Amino acid sequence: MNPSAETNPDFFKSKVLGHPSGLFVLFFTEMWERFSFYGMRALLVLFLTSTIGDGGWDWSREQAMALFGSYVGLVYLSTMLGGYFADNIIGYRLAVVVGAFLMTLGHASMAAETPFFTYTGLILLVFGNGFFKPNMTSILSEIYKDHPEKKDGAYTIFYMGVNSGSFFGILLCGYLGEQVGWSLGFGLAGIFMFFGLLQFWFSQDIFGNIGLKPKKATQGENVQKAVTDEDKRNPFTAFQLVLIGVMILLGLLWIVFEPVKIISKGAVDIFDFSVLGFSGNNFTILLALALFLVLLLIRIPRYSRVIRDRMIAVTFFAFLAAFFWAIFEQAPGTLTIFARDYTHRMLEGNAGLIFKLANASLTVIPLGIITWVLFKLFGQTFRHYTLANVILGSSFVIVWGIALWMLKNQFSRETLEVPASWFSTLNSLFVISLAPLFTKFWDSRFNPPANYKYGLGMLLLAIGAACIAFGAGSIEVGARTASVSMIWLILVYLFFTMGELCISPVGLSYVSKLVPARMIAVMFGIWYLAVAIGMKAAAKFGESIDRVADEKGISYFFWMLASIAFGAAVLAVISRPVIKKLMHGVR
Repeated sequence: MNPSAETNPDFFKSKVLGHPSGLFVLFFTEMWERFSFYGMRALLVLFLTSTIGDGGWDWSREQAMALFGSYVGLVYLSTMLGGYFADNIIGYRLAVVVGAFLMTLGHASMAAETPFFTYTGLILLVFGNGFFKPNMTSILSEIYKDHPEKKDGAYTIFYMGVNSGSFFGILLCGYLGEQVGWSLGFGLAGIFMFFGLLQFWFSQDIFGNIGLKPKKATQGENVQKAVTDEDKRNPFTAFQLVLIGVMILLGLLWIVFEPVKIISKGAVDIFDFSVLGFSGNNFTILLALALFLVLLLIRIPRYSRVIRDRMIAVTFFAFLAAFFWAIFEQAPGTLTIFARDYTHRMLEGNAGLIFKLANASLTVIPLGIITWVLFKLFGQTFRHYTLANVILGSSFVIVWGIALWMLKNQFSRETLEVPASWFSTLNSLFVISLAPLFTKFWDSRFNPPANYKYGLGMLLLAIGAACIAFGAGSIEVGARTASVSMIWLILVYLFFTMGELCISPVGLSYVSKLVPARMIAVMFGIWYLAVAIGMKAAAKFGESIDRVADEKGISYFFWMLASIAFGAAVLAVISRPVIKKLMHGVR
């Protein structure tokens, strides 16, 4: 039977590695989207802060981090818009396709490198991610709605797809951008986003009726749904909609024009005022956050007790996630700058040979593993989705070609300069290596409660920040360059990654477990709001790196991050009894 003819298919009939084949269609689609996203992201700060002679824009670190922070913040804020359109108008699948198409255009625009096309590309990427990101996880949630015990493992496998794309995107786009030309790095990201779009489009029937355009419920169906307390509707009032509109306007004004002020060096400043002792800049964002808290206080009590309590639990986990991302997302900013300006990266002789061999292994082995998973998927889906599999296979042929060409070039050089972007690949590499172990642990009877996962994740984050703080201890106050051993960056990425595996994939899983299916995309949007706050906070931390380095040394900067992470770990653990009650039996 053609899978498209099934209205309610048993997704576990066709399995790859014990999970539905549909999971791995999402796996590879997400992989190519993350390839493009992280490949471009690894280059952006380096491109902006490189000299004009090297093809960059010669911006200061503060200017680059301001633009970068607003970009990644808007990426995650836009997920609420994409979630709303998918839930109410176009469905999850079309939202994914629209998002992938916009991102393809965005990466193509950035390849031009001119200010107009770069800013246009960033705008397209923001909206593209907004449509794509929340709805991929919504489709995944629907596949596993009858198998909640499998969700943690499924989300961790899905997260391996995210990090496989991240690894190869940073590795290949980063190499081409730094060693050959920025436009090639940006352009390659767009090419693989287009592959992801085609692969998803031609294999979407594997999801049965999941993600199709939503149907409007009849009056009788609405009455029937309202019978159960858990499905009780809570429509927005006119006042609440006005509140949301004002909040969104203030937030957008701040997140767009705050970096404009920094980039223009004060020439363009719409916040040139003060209120109650607060600068216009700070007052605007604090007012937006206050309105958001008011909205939560108005709406949450209107839900049934169980849903209300579970929404409070989600809000608490989102609060912790904001702190997590504010520290973890130093990777594309301050850690990349640390790699370029403070780390010894010139290798020759035996050191160079060891790196070449290690890098070849780190490239070929993960690519071989992912290719093996690809053939497993082929075995289950090739007959029904031939064109999608051919496109997917062709994309892997290209990746293998570029990877082997890169390795050939590196082996031909006697003295090797490790690209600054290369260190960012360690996060993805460690995820690919460690995710199966974490998956086994989460699926076992030793699976710890949510609060302990968050506490452990934040503790590991604190250890990672402490490692690089210790390694940077010898750098003089005010120094702009140094030659610190690479081992400290390797250690920070190892501990950061283990912390990430404790928080990020299981965080998405808990959102899907704690809220009703009808609210899933919007709640994912709210989750990504917390991520957006964390991303922007990470950039605000990064903007201060030069000031802190000049006053107290760059080591002090990372000790501050370690202290914040440790405090969040303690909060996560001691709040366990309260959050357990709010979750009402959900593990």
